[in-house]
Amino acid sequence: MSVLKMERPWRALALLPLMLIGGCSAAGVVNALVPRGSFTVEKSEPYGDQPHQTLDVYLPRDLEKPAPVVVFFYGGEWQSGSKDMYLFVGQALAKRGYIVVIPDYRIYPEVRFPTFLEDSARAVKWTVDRAAALGGDPQRLYLMGHSAGAYNAAMLALDKQWLQNVGLDYRTTLRGTIGLAGPYDFLPLTSPTLKTIFGPEDQLARTQPINFVDGKAAPMLLLTGENDDTVEPANTTRLAGRIREHGGSVRVLYYSNMSHVKLVGTLAAPLQFLAPTIDTIATFIDSSER
Repeated sequence: MSVLKMERPWRALALLPLMLIGGCSAAGVVNALVPRGSFTVEKSEPYGDQPHQTLDVYLPRDLEKPAPVVVFFYGGEWQSGSKDMYLFVGQALAKRGYIVVIPDYRIYPEVRFPTFLEDSARAVKWTVDRAAALGGDPQRLYLMGHSAGAYNAAMLALDKQWLQNVGLDYRTTLRGTIGLAGPYDFLPLTSPTLKTIFGPEDQLARTQPINFVDGKAAPMLLLTGENDDTVEPANTTRLAGRIREHGGSVRVLYYSNMSHVKLVGTLAAPLQFLAPTIDTIATFIDSSER
């Protein structure tokens, strides 16, 4: 368990508002500043027959050998979000030599739990089936997500049924899982909307990633901000503790002076000076490749 003390250069004063206002406008500004020369994008590939069952694929230029593949799930409290907002994530990971898949998935009010997990699993299945054709290695697959997307990734990594339902084994399909500011143990629910999304009180235990830890899942990297007042950092602490209790592999980092939105924002090329998030993720992926 580590705590990283981040310096706050004067440059942050100009860029910090982008991370504070959140939403499409901030993502649009950040994406406009992202360098485009290190990757190509295949847009809106269908993995199902519904409008929100499409994904974008970011391909590093000049791949010389099969690359690790990262499936990134965005957040939005299972009520908002779009893959188009996360070009900066695709660029950051593709620049490190990884193939990146960013799916849309159906959200509330169109669907409720567990449909967004079923969509996420189908996107992973699409990725495994096509990884080799894209220049990737289907045996080197990582899940990654921020906020509600980190929840989706953790549920697929810990609760075997979701990948099993699409013909995959969570123990052998995944090389690792990366969660940024995820809600992994967030009962009791207080939001009326979340109560609707996740269903009746007597069924809520099945919605919590922490309840599916068995020590057999692939290694996890869990990152969170100490100043996160959207998803309590204790979610990360409790999940990591449960994984260790069961003999599983987990690494945890707490970033000081880091809020919920700013954490994922530090993946963007113009904001990477705020925290070594992309370096930490790349180290996790590359070290597990050995």
